[in-house]
Amino acid sequence: MRENVTSFQQAHQIREVFGSVAPRLGEVQQFLDRELDQALPPVREIAGYVLGSGGKRVRPALVLLISRMLGYSGERDIRYAAVIEMIHTATLIHDDIIDESDLRRGKPTANRKWGNQGTVLVGDWLYTRTMDLSLELGDVEVMRLLTSATLQMIEGEILADHVRGVLELDEDTYMDITRRKTAELFSAACALPALFQVSTLHLTETLAEFGRSLGMCFQLVDDALDFTSSRSELGKPVMADLREGRMTLPMILLLPRLSRNQRKQIADVLTSGEFGGMGQNQVLEMIKTSGVLDEVHRRASAFADRAVQLIEKLPSTPERATLAAAVTLLLDRRS
Repeated sequence: MRENVTSFQQAHQIREVFGSVAPRLGEVQQFLDRELDQALPPVREIAGYVLGSGGKRVRPALVLLISRMLGYSGERDIRYAAVIEMIHTATLIHDDIIDESDLRRGKPTANRKWGNQGTVLVGDWLYTRTMDLSLELGDVEVMRLLTSATLQMIEGEILADHVRGVLELDEDTYMDITRRKTAELFSAACALPALFQVSTLHLTETLAEFGRSLGMCFQLVDDALDFTSSRSELGKPVMADLREGRMTLPMILLLPRLSRNQRKQIADVLTSGEFGGMGQNQVLEMIKTSGVLDEVHRRASAFADRAVQLIEKLPSTPERATLAAAVTLLLDRRS
């Protein structure tokens, strides 16, 4: 990845890439604000805190950009961009509870501030309200797509929890979990706009696969950043995945290169959440000198290449070029 580009610069570049839909993103925020204004005070407080804690808004921006590329001129893109962000927010809330996380995007997590019980219920509220928002328009096909993505995300979390602390996690299982937990929501965000018009229904699967490839690329980059970025760039502790008992692709690829004793020490970190016999800096040094990060980046690049290939099947518009630029930026991001 390009070391001379700061995370701040890249965040700015991402905003610039999606600049053509910036006014619509503002309308998405207004939609979210109205939803929270009508909610119970505890929901408003907790959900508003998480929704307002930052983030690139990549998923709703994709809904808006692809809608524009397909020539859609109604208001459903605003509603469903907000819905996608609500689903994503609910996932973050539940993930932080499951992982017992204290920090996200540089701020205390909602569960740390308000406790697990109330926070998990707010996540449930967000999930359920997204289904309501689909039903209000009678969008059965949209609801089917969103329900499928949400179900797969939950199944991915179940699988991830089942293998938490497992040292010998195989790559196929890891990829399946990654697809479910991350890539399927990207897929839904990209495919949704094709359902807004009969004339674009034939592009649904191409857009779904584009989003899935982009989501896989996004998560593989995230896995590498857990070892290469600073706490200030990530907004959470470095190597949080390992501390929380999760084997990600860099560690899966590193494991065969370790001695029996080193593997045991990594297993101890997975189960205890603490660096004991093997220090944090030692793990970072092994990761950075072993070549596994280059391999992770090659895998991420392969998914990015697949996404760009699929873009070529979409209508030739300025928005199509923007999608390709977004793929490159998300591949090379630093946070």
